[in-house]
Amino acid sequence: MRFRSSYRRASVLGAALAVSVGAGAAVAPVALAAPGAPGTRPSFCNHDNRSTPFAQYLCAKADDLLDVRIGDVHPTQPSLGYDEVYYKLGRYTLGKDAINKKFDDWCEADGRVAAASVSPGARLNDPSSFTCQLAVGAETADSIAAMKTVVIGPGGEPFLTDGHHTLTSFIETPDGGAGLHVRLRVQANLSTLTRQDFWNQMRAHKWVWLRDPNGKPVTVNKLPTGVGLANFTDDKYRSLLYFGRDIGYAQNGLPFQEFYWGSWVRDAKPIDLAKWNQNDHGSYLATVKALTEKIAALPKNTTVDNGFTAAELGALDQWNGGKAADKGEFDKLSKPYSDAKPGKLAYALEYKRVHNLR
Repeated sequence: MRFRSSYRRASVLGAALAVSVGAGAAVAPVALAAPGAPGTRPSFCNHDNRSTPFAQYLCAKADDLLDVRIGDVHPTQPSLGYDEVYYKLGRYTLGKDAINKKFDDWCEADGRVAAASVSPGARLNDPSSFTCQLAVGAETADSIAAMKTVVIGPGGEPFLTDGHHTLTSFIETPDGGAGLHVRLRVQANLSTLTRQDFWNQMRAHKWVWLRDPNGKPVTVNKLPTGVGLANFTDDKYRSLLYFGRDIGYAQNGLPFQEFYWGSWVRDAKPIDLAKWNQNDHGSYLATVKALTEKIAALPKNTTVDNGFTAAELGALDQWNGGKAADKGEFDKLSKPYSDAKPGKLAYALEYKRVHNLR
């Protein structure tokens, strides 16, 4: 079943699309003859070919909330932190929440905050079985800011620029899959550009991550063509940074923020990872603690990676927000799976144990 879309539809006939490539920049629309004029073809958002499999996305404009089939999105990074996805899948399948976290995550991704009501036996792929706190059309600036993002590429293909872990979790969960729909916020429509110019713009805006987990360059033709764990390599540094959120740094909306930090961990070696055991709760937790303490202690003008400073990458002024280890976010992360409210790390490790992924 297709979810309702709330994006604004551009005029199909006689319109030219100004292609947004960033704040304050645009490609001027092409002057077109009136529809039906002798020797002309009607315009379709500056596209003559409507047979592309992604034609339904061609007319999306910057800031539209676009209903997208998850199986259609093209990743802009070659790897994931698998343990982040394992946490989400653990929470979805082994969770102890009154309302399954997957419904909160879907509603947040769709721009509607969190789940409001969930029927017995509710499923992500049955939108009539649950409701979100906001109705479609009632989104707020804050709820839209939490949405994942997409750039419309040549032929209308949607390129995911944020949300690879979330959408992979949706595609991997039993009641999800490639046919599941969710809305994404459109950053730009670059569909009229050539492939080469499109990728030039993506690089210029830092909307693509072209390094593998070892720091080696990746060409755009080697990027995955869809989300799903099997399509990505595993980046252990990215996993480690995920569990350090709000302990050593805060998310600030910078695309690929945790990959920049992960590159610093790999290359600068601020801590010794030789004894880090990704399958042991105590070892993993101690490694997160050691790393986040280093991040919070960095001078804010320290260049971390690709010219970004510690301040620009969200480093906190104080470790764990100035709270002791048995308080705040680190305390939440520390909770074992046996606790009534397990921490994210515990869910990830329990999922790996149950599914023999160690």
